[in-house]
Order: sequence, then C-alpha cells, then structure tokens
Amino acid sequence: MFSRKFIAAAAIVLVAAAAALAGCGQGAIVGSERRPVRISVGSYNLNNLPFFVADANGYFAEAGVHVRTENFAQGGSKVLQALVAGSTDVAVGFYDHTIQMQAKHKEVSAFVLLSRNSGLVLAGRNDTRFDPKQPQSIGGLKIGITAPGSSSDFFVRHFLSRHGIDENAVSIIGVGSGAAAVAALQQGKVDLLVNYDPAATLIESRGIGRILIDARSDEGARAVYGGLYPTSVLYAQSGFLQEHPQVAERIARAQLKALRFIESTPPEQIVAALPDRYVSGDRAAYAQAVARAKAIFSRDGRFVAADLQTPLAVLREFDRSVAGAKIDLDKTYTNRFVDDALAASSR
Repeated sequence: MFSRKFIAAAAIVLVAAAAALAGCGQGAIVGSERRPVRISVGSYNLNNLPFFVADANGYFAEAGVHVRTENFAQGGSKVLQALVAGSTDVAVGFYDHTIQMQAKHKEVSAFVLLSRNSGLVLAGRNDTRFDPKQPQSIGGLKIGITAPGSSSDFFVRHFLSRHGIDENAVSIIGVGSGAAAVAALQQGKVDLLVNYDPAATLIESRGIGRILIDARSDEGARAVYGGLYPTSVLYAQSGFLQEHPQVAERIARAQLKALRFIESTPPEQIVAALPDRYVSGDRAAYAQAVARAKAIFSRDGRFVAADLQTPLAVLREFDRSVAGAKIDLDKTYTNRFVDDALAASSR
C-alpha cells in the first residue's frame, strides 16, 4: 500500500511532466492527434527561400513545432488545392491566392510575409522576336509559366490585359520552375518564360537568353504592376489559425529567424546551409541568384496594407470572380502571430 504522501508526490510529478510535454509539443498537436504540422510549398523558386532556410537550419524544431514538408514543384495553385482539400495545414505560396479564395467565400489568411516583392521576370531566347516596347509582338508565341492559376500566370494575363491583347493571342504552358523551366526555354518548348530566380540567373549565366521584363526590383515591380506586389507568404485556413494560435506563432518565430539569417548572411553561406534538393543548378550560380533576390525578402514578416492593393488591382483585370466580389483585404492577412513572435523574442 502506497502512503498518501507518496501518491501526492507522484501526482505532482505526473502533472508537471504532462505540462512540460504540452508546452514543448503544442506545435505538433493538430486536431485530436499528436502529429506533425503539414506544410506544403509550391516550388523551389527563391521567393520561398526563407522557408527553405527555416527548414534546413532546424528553426521550426527550435521554436517547438514539428513540421512535415511537401514540395509539389508545380506551382502555388497545387498547394492551394491541397490546403482547401484539407490535405495540408499550412501553405507556402503567394499572397494573391488569399484574395481569390475570399472571392470564392473561403476564409484563407496569410500570417507571415516572406517576400515583399514579385521577383518575376519575363525572359526570351537571344533570337526572340518579342519586344516589350511593341507589346503586340507577343502574339502567336508560347509562354512558359510555373503552372496554370499561379502568379506567373497572373503576370502574363496582366501584361495582356494592360495592353489590350486577347488571351487567345498566345499559348500559356505550365513548365514548372528552376532547371526544368530553363530547359523548356532552351529546348524551344516555349518561346518566352515567366519565372523567378534561380531560373532568371541561370538563363543569363548560361547564355541561353536574356531578361526582357524584370520585376525583381522595386522600380521594376512598379513599372510592371503599378506598385509593390507581395508574393511568398505562409497562409492557412482561418479556422486552423483560430484553433492553433500557438502553432502559428511558433511557425512565425521560425520564419523570422530565417529572415534575419538571410539579411545578415552572405549569399554563399546561405546556399551552403541548404541541402541539394533546394538548390537548382550549381551552387555558385545559385549564390548569384540569392544575391540578386535579397532585396525582395521581408525583414520583419509583417504585411503593409497599402501594398496589398496591388495584387487586388491586378486580379480584378482578368479574374471575373474577384472583379465581381466585394473583397475585404483585412480578412486576407494578419500580423497577429508575427507580432506575438516579435514580442516573445524581445523578452
């Protein structure tokens, strides 16, 4: 027979142990099961680099959240489908998809900003007949994008709409990103390519072609879109964020550490920290791409309300569901979890 003191002491130990487990594992509790948080990413383009850094450097585990990642490598539209279908918890994709979802009466909210600007380019082979100063010269050409419904697709449709060119005047073809996209241009499967770094840098460094429209800089984005175009974010269904605020805060904490790492670390060292699966082409060329892309990354993970007007305006040009809907941008994003993470790090 155990004494009352022994039973009381044992109870205290068990309660303390349970509390400790809950504290260190809340990031992995989803629904009624203890399982990893599923995070899916649409491509290996450099706009998503802060996520790759956080994953490679173990920042999620440091923040107390166990994640399982999946890369569709077919564009953000596939990730969006997975999120809506419930086969992933968090998406690494582009902010403009949250606007489209609101137009379809689905509550999806971005909660960490990774890339504050587009990063997209339009490239052609060296012998291309397309001249951006003569927009109509794009007629009859095959244009490669990451995937239908992706932001690279929006880039093309925005260009056509802006210049009064019918969408049927061109062929838009999904070719993926990175080395696969570069190969599609090089092999003549497409005449033009709308893509991100590292594809843009690989095209130039290998002499395959040249950049004809460049939205990587703030100036370039304003020329293309009329303003900055926030792109890569972490987003989730609003219900998930409401049910798992501590998970969202810990994910934000990991991403903020990654953003600080990118800002303070030379490109070669950033690339050295990445496993091969995240690097397209040789590491030297990839480091060049990182150097060129550094300006697009957020420094604090927070959304700037004024910048969100740009993707809304672009989508309204060709997306009928968005054009005909009353969009409340305040419901497409939140700075709550980043602010919580910033407050926690300052204590």
